Formats: sequence, structure tokens, C-alpha cells
Amino acid sequence: MSKTQSSEGAMVEYVTAMIGGQLFGLPISRVQDVFMPERVTRVPLASREIAGVLNLRGRIVTVVDMRSRLGLPKDADGKTAMAVGVDLRGESYGLLIDQIGEVLRLPEDGKEDNPVNLDPRMAKLAGGVHRLDGQLMVVLDVDRVLELAPEMMAA
Repeated sequence: MSKTQSSEGAMVEYVTAMIGGQLFGLPISRVQDVFMPERVTRVPLASREIAGVLNLRGRIVTVVDMRSRLGLPKDADGKTAMAVGVDLRGESYGLLIDQIGEVLRLPEDGKEDNPVNLDPRMAKLAGGVHRLDGQLMVVLDVDRVLELAPEMMAA
């Protein structure tokens, strides 16, 4: 994780994303790129959380539908989805999100454990939360988000 020491202690940078009206943060150290997914090819027998695969600059990328992964309904407003590119053990993944936000630098010690009232579908993918002005940012644990990989790849 990229941490910068400053007078206020260690800082962590997050790329923010909106998914189903909820603000999420991905540790910037895990984010490879942000892109508009084009020509996503469905994968037969893949779980519904897998939107498909696409070719991104010569790499085959598995696209994970984050709404489906979080148990949220499909986005009805027809806006073009964005994807955040992440890697896990040398494999490339694109996490489909509703929209990308800004990069936030937050104090590491500002991160709290998941609150007990956090939606359990989010809690199982969350590595804690940051309380921002009137908003809760759920920190996505990229490894947990991609835990579906082994069984779905077997399909």
C-alpha cells in the first residue's frame, strides 16, 4: 500500500466509485487503470456476477459485475458503465461500477471496522469504512471481491 508519512500520520489513497448509490473506495495501490468496457463477450455457464471477458490492450480481462456481486439490481438508467482494472495473482479483472469518482487521501487511522448495521452483502466484501462528510465510504477488499474467481473459472 502506498503510504505517505506526514504530520497527521500515515495516509492512504483511494480511488472512489459509486455502485448502486453507495460510495466505495479501492486502495489506489490495487488499481491498474480505469476504462470504458467495450465489446464484453459473455462467458457460457459463468456465474451471473461475471459480465464476460474483453480484450484490453491485448490482455484478456474478466469483467466482474459489481452490482451483481453486491446483490444489487441491474442499473436501469442505461448509463455507460465504467470499469476499474485490478490484478490478482497475475490475472486481470475489470470491476464494473456505475461511475468513477476522485482520488481521496485519507488518514489510515480514520478507517473503522465495518459497522454492525452495514448491509451484509457489502460487509462480506468490505475491509472497513471511512466516515466522510455525511457519507460512508466502504473500502472494497479487492481480494475478497475476486474470491469468486476459482469456482467460476472452472465452469
